[in-house]
Amino acid sequence: MQNEMSVRTSNSTRPVLDLLLPEFERVSGLKVTLILDTAKNSLARIKAGERADVAVLLGTAVDELAATGILATDSKQPFARSNIGIGVLQGAPKPDISTVEAFKRTLLNAKSIAHTVHGPSGASFPGLIERLGIAEQVKPKTVTRPGGYIGVVVTAGEAEMAFQQICELLAVPGIELVGPIPPEIQINFDSKAAIFAESVNQVAARALLKFLARSENAAKFTEAGLEQLEQLK
Repeated sequence: MQNEMSVRTSNSTRPVLDLLLPEFERVSGLKVTLILDTAKNSLARIKAGERADVAVLLGTAVDELAATGILATDSKQPFARSNIGIGVLQGAPKPDISTVEAFKRTLLNAKSIAHTVHGPSGASFPGLIERLGIAEQVKPKTVTRPGGYIGVVVTAGEAEMAFQQICELLAVPGIELVGPIPPEIQINFDSKAAIFAESVNQVAARALLKFLARSENAAKFTEAGLEQLEQLK
């Protein structure tokens, strides 16, 4: 077993891995390197031939990669659930997003709303405002970035509020979470962990997956704005 291993992951799962991995490194003696990109880019890079020891990505991506043999099917396990929220600059008034109608009013009254283009939450925004019947009024007020933590656009003063997964909003210093968007329009994003079939560090990779599944980690998932998913029995 080598002394180093790598994990491919995206911005939404990075915060909780940043909380969990130091303890794993301490108890295992292994050094873990995170390879980060947006969810969409991570999938594309892996399909193009890039590898690691472990992947922690959207469940749909993990299932797709396992179906083609890139990830070991028997290693797949649930990891976390995240959902979408609204963030504003720390200290700014918090708008009402408690109901669908209140959320619509908030978007209509906002001066600007930031979201990503390639992230799964940001990619859902155009369709959401279309379904709510406010696309014509809201789209001109959107501020977009390809990916990353969109809260930095708000802290830079380039947008009034940010629309993204809560775990990503909480990862930006200076951003205050308003709350999740209403349940009627909420979208859950479930992630999974799995081992690359070509990994030469299979023993260490399985040790990491076992560590990530510990129920004692639940508080760290919550701290990062995620829900730890119950592991497969």
